[in-house]
Amino acid sequence: MAVPSRSRPINGPGTSLIQLGESRSESDSLGSMKIPKQALYGIQTARVLECMNFSGVSLSSYPDLIVSLATVKKACAAANLEARILEPDLCAAIVQACDQVIAGSHHSEFVVDMLHGGGSIAFNQNANEVLANLANLRLGSGVGDYSPISRQHVNLSQSTSDVCHTAFRLCVKARIIRVIDSLQLLFESLEEKRCEFLNVETLARTCLQDALTTSMGTTFGAYKTFVSRRRQHLEDANSRMDEVNLGGTVIGDGSGAHPDYRKVVPGILSRLIGRDLVLNDNLFDAAQHIDDLSDVSGELRTLAEGLIKIAKDLRLLSSGPNGGFSELILPAVMEGSSFFKGKINPVVPESLIQACMVVLGADRVVQSAAEHGELNLNVFDGLAAKSVLDAAQVIERAIVMFTEHCIVGINVNHERCQQLALLGCSQKQKVSGGLTEYSEDIDRTKSQL
Repeated sequence: MAVPSRSRPINGPGTSLIQLGESRSESDSLGSMKIPKQALYGIQTARVLECMNFSGVSLSSYPDLIVSLATVKKACAAANLEARILEPDLCAAIVQACDQVIAGSHHSEFVVDMLHGGGSIAFNQNANEVLANLANLRLGSGVGDYSPISRQHVNLSQSTSDVCHTAFRLCVKARIIRVIDSLQLLFESLEEKRCEFLNVETLARTCLQDALTTSMGTTFGAYKTFVSRRRQHLEDANSRMDEVNLGGTVIGDGSGAHPDYRKVVPGILSRLIGRDLVLNDNLFDAAQHIDDLSDVSGELRTLAEGLIKIAKDLRLLSSGPNGGFSELILPAVMEGSSFFKGKINPVVPESLIQACMVVLGADRVVQSAAEHGELNLNVFDGLAAKSVLDAAQVIERAIVMFTEHCIVGINVNHERCQQLALLGCSQKQKVSGGLTEYSEDIDRTKSQL
């Protein structure tokens, strides 16, 4: 039986087919492979490109995650120095390599697929190789030499399970903060519209049927209150992203990490990011359960559900102009038809609805990842984190779009609202009349008794 070659060319994200004279060879316990000569990644990354390169989305597409990962690695190097298990010159070179990546350099070298098995191990391996090669270049060695700094130096006292777990949460925290900021922008714009429309009376509906009169400002005030409430809930869930398991290594017992390193590494990382991190109360629990990510994702889902409702309301209230509600006039941002001249569609609310649908789908992936954790480690942590990051990015951008290109420019159709308000007044009269008759009936019954 023929043995497959371990040295065939690689063609993955950020690489090109290796031609003769343009490659270097690296070896590991599985054999040897040819790698692009100047690539800062090595054989461990190359193996991932060879066998788990399928989604078309690489780590390089998430620069903020790369920065978070490099920041964690920088803290680990400093902690190993303080524990006196890493030489000062080697630590300095690793820290300088991390600083280059944090500054935005070499992100194209992070080429592993965002979806891969092994509990995010490829993220960690890719980072170890890139940082080791950058550090060695600074010390005068060549790419691929891994001397004097090896992958093990970069990964000292660490495991994928605690390093990537921590990096994911640092990155999620930052992205959720941007969602929260976008909600504040939306909140302020809704408050302005509440004040602007406070005296505009129109018709309320229940079950899509005529109800009583209401103020258009009251409607926007309800939207504002919803946004404020969801913002607070999202902040509360996001606070859990400051609970990390760094130092717990694989399953939470800290095996392979120096005790002195474990004592100082959370504090060092806290200083690097400028806020206090805390260790999870139970590091074994942190390795197995990702309900903190589930909670954040669930808050994004609930936010998305409410935003869909608001966007659908605006779509209905602006329908027409002749055959619909026609109470609101949405900003015209593009022509609505290649057939009907002058037709304007509610494209911005519809775009928000679609963005929110993406969030709902991402949340289902997160919940599934949480469900499929087994025994002592949830190996789908990376999938959950990616899904939260994707959801946070799309909803943050959609909220800003919705605010700037829809809410800010909304106007009311005063004439139409006045017409409908008269219907609402007649409904009130019916209700008042009915209450009067009901009260008279009660009085007659009492007198008879």
